[in-house]
Amino acid sequence: MNNIMLYLETMGTGSNAAIVSIGAVFFNPLTSELGEEFYERIWLESAAKYGELDASTVAWWLGQSDEARAEINHNDSVGLSEAMRGFSEFVINNTKGSFTDTRVWGNGCTFDNVIIANAYKQLKLQKPWSYAGDMDVRTIVELGRKLLNFDPKKDMPFEGEKHNALADAIHQAKYVSAIYQKLAEATHRDEVEAA
Repeated sequence: MNNIMLYLETMGTGSNAAIVSIGAVFFNPLTSELGEEFYERIWLESAAKYGELDASTVAWWLGQSDEARAEINHNDSVGLSEAMRGFSEFVINNTKGSFTDTRVWGNGCTFDNVIIANAYKQLKLQKPWSYAGDMDVRTIVELGRKLLNFDPKKDMPFEGEKHNALADAIHQAKYVSAIYQKLAEATHRDEVEAA
């Protein structure tokens, strides 16, 4: 599998937001198969050292469930550098093929992938995928809604704890796969009708 669903929990919404947890899962969008998982919580102090916090996001976190808030203040947290190195190892060790074959999906062309790329840069670490491998969840959701009248993001039940980066990554991988498969079916149907 070369597709990775990435989900970050952050303390801001800008391109240099402080990352407080990283969740990721390998997946095959054509089959919905899920693969290896990655989850790491980051000490708030380390996140703030390398990223930006904004008051509205901190206030939003304060209004979340006890379980969600516990994710940003957990005894098992690590420094950002350790989390990022671990994520790089996860990507490299589980990718089949070359650096340029890896596809990393994030929710929005200006959020997850941009924030993690900026964190890699801040830490002077190499991002383990090519710029051409950045994929956008919001775009495929829009295609599903507009072209297929299909919206599993809204209609698919969420399993696990919301605002847990790994649970959110798994949920996104599932609904992106559902849309991807519907688009593939529609394309195949059009090809058959045209033949």
